[in-house]
Amino acid sequence: MLTNLSISAAANGLRRGDFTAVELIDAHLSAIETLNPKLNAYITVTAEEARAAAVQADQTLSAGDAPILTGIPLGIKDLFCTKGVKTTAASRILDNFVPPYESTVTSKLLESGAVFLGKTNLDEFAMGSANLTSHAGPVENPWHRTNDSAALVPGGSSGGSAAAVAAGIAMGATGTDTGGSIRQPAAYCGIVGLKPTYGRCSRWGTIAFASSLDQAGPMTRTVEDAAIMLGAMAGFDPKDSTCSDQAVPDFRAATKRSLKGLRVGIPAEYRAEGMSAEIQAVWQQGIDWLRDAGCEIVDVSLPHTKYGLATYYIIAPAECSSNLARYDGVRFGERVAGKSLDEMYENTRHDGFGEEVRRRILMGTYVLSAGYYDAYYLKAQKIRTLIRRDFTNAFENVDVLLTPTAPTAAFGQNEKPSDPVQMYLNDIFTVPASMAGVPAMSVPVSLDSQGLPLGLQLIGRHFDEETVIAAGAALEKAAAFTARPNLRAGAVA
Repeated sequence: MLTNLSISAAANGLRRGDFTAVELIDAHLSAIETLNPKLNAYITVTAEEARAAAVQADQTLSAGDAPILTGIPLGIKDLFCTKGVKTTAASRILDNFVPPYESTVTSKLLESGAVFLGKTNLDEFAMGSANLTSHAGPVENPWHRTNDSAALVPGGSSGGSAAAVAAGIAMGATGTDTGGSIRQPAAYCGIVGLKPTYGRCSRWGTIAFASSLDQAGPMTRTVEDAAIMLGAMAGFDPKDSTCSDQAVPDFRAATKRSLKGLRVGIPAEYRAEGMSAEIQAVWQQGIDWLRDAGCEIVDVSLPHTKYGLATYYIIAPAECSSNLARYDGVRFGERVAGKSLDEMYENTRHDGFGEEVRRRILMGTYVLSAGYYDAYYLKAQKIRTLIRRDFTNAFENVDVLLTPTAPTAAFGQNEKPSDPVQMYLNDIFTVPASMAGVPAMSVPVSLDSQGLPLGLQLIGRHFDEETVIAAGAALEKAAAFTARPNLRAGAVA
């Protein structure tokens, strides 16, 4: 089936003439028509535009010297502004927003020949770890527990992108990662998710959650595919003051690199209390695989890791409170009328934002308020500096770190914790790398006893995605993870 191909395999097939871009896109649109009503991975499907782009892709391919992603079908997280295509951030307040411009990341992908199938679902404004907070409804993970049809969460916030790639209704997809929103859903859905170094990809045209943390990245089925997509997405952008003017290396070439002599750090603090025996066993298996690949295993310490989650849930809501202040029904957002200007503001923001977004705005406003700024926000920024220093110190002795991606496999949609703090704990292993701004990747390596995918996380130095990709390719090869979700009608319907 064309929908089972990797990006690399599809690109080769298109150039050999095994099939056309039109046939490739039609196969994916047909799969979307069949599976999306259940999975809800896409908010908007752009079938007509995709078919027109596929015709153009075939012409480019026939002319020769086509860009690497020419004709490749991708899903775009509905946080990236797409010119002329509705962009909602999965929120009621932006339900009818049609951008007159294209984000830098999606512009680069279009320049590389990619074909966009539509906009993928997410937690509202990227705030969530389970894709249950979307105004468009929850996304269902295409995986199921053995002999159990209960709907599982795909992780969040990039759950729609993760589910689409895992289900074969996109060959790759864009995600954004603020505290783990690419890596955690990648682990839950059995795919590869790569968060680049903060500043590697432009944030221009991407709807903001927490500006000092948000970073775009690829979600794919293979490490090589992630390298291909990142090569297209990355690069300096003068429109984004936080985008680094670093040369974009050949990430794909890194997948062939030898690991002999590579020093792999194992952080003691990631052996969290209550971690399941299965997660510990998979982690140990990953250590053994990298040792067999020629790596030297080194125990390291990241002493401020234990403060990562608490620090994140001060800084991220503070930035969210500031960024989302613009949605007031006057400058931006769907207006809800009131008897006075103040009442109009209140009605617009109450009705326009969901519960989780309102909760984070309130938390952020509180920690930024007079009397609390020094006690919370300023202190959190100081601890963030210490967390970053921990990683800098660790990378003086090792080249890459290996940890679990998530503390558990995917859980049921009806098993959502009533305490929001319990939900936040899903990001315990991913948040520290986000706080430090370093690159990190989740690679699927195993199935648990209930038949659900588990991932391992690799963390690298600033702007050293190549080493992360090289180690990820070695893990991928050793794990030989080829499992796919059961998408037969009985399993998905």
